[in-house]
Amino acid sequence: MMNAVVKPPRPKLRVATTSLAGCFGCHMSILDIDERLIDLLELVEFDRSPLTDIKHCGPCDIGIIEGGICNSENVHVLREFRANCKTLIAIGACAVNGGLPAQRNHLDLQEILLEIYQAGPVIDLDHARIPDDPELPLPLDKVHPIHEIVRIDYFIPGCPPSGDAIWTFLTELIAGRTPSLPYSQLHFD
Repeated sequence: MMNAVVKPPRPKLRVATTSLAGCFGCHMSILDIDERLIDLLELVEFDRSPLTDIKHCGPCDIGIIEGGICNSENVHVLREFRANCKTLIAIGACAVNGGLPAQRNHLDLQEILLEIYQAGPVIDLDHARIPDDPELPLPLDKVHPIHEIVRIDYFIPGCPPSGDAIWTFLTELIAGRTPSLPYSQLHFD
């Protein structure tokens, strides 16, 4: 009788997620994978993610990022995230094309700030001013989709994409196949 060759278990892929300028709906859709999250955890280990509460991304195989770019902090987080992720997936309309936050792009940023902080309803008109604390990230003139700042490997469209679409995409990618979503899993509600 021959001895069977035992292969060591395949190491789990490291996955990180983060959110920029958006509503966090794409992360909610990740949770909509429901009990399949348990199956996913057999294949991956989460690094930075709301599921782990880790705030900084270490080296990862797959990064999933939602939201557009509206301020200097978003740019910093995105560049750091890209540097740590072998494969980066833009998920949702805000990441793919700026989404709802980009509706401000046809307006002048200075006019928006004046309207919000000085012309709109304020509690104390004598002290109404545009915040300029150095701790606040500087707003960009326009909201940008993330591919305008860094290279993106894959896009998952939707507002937000469904849990089924995310599950299909991730399991295809983890299996080493080029992900493809059936039309039935795409929606933009």
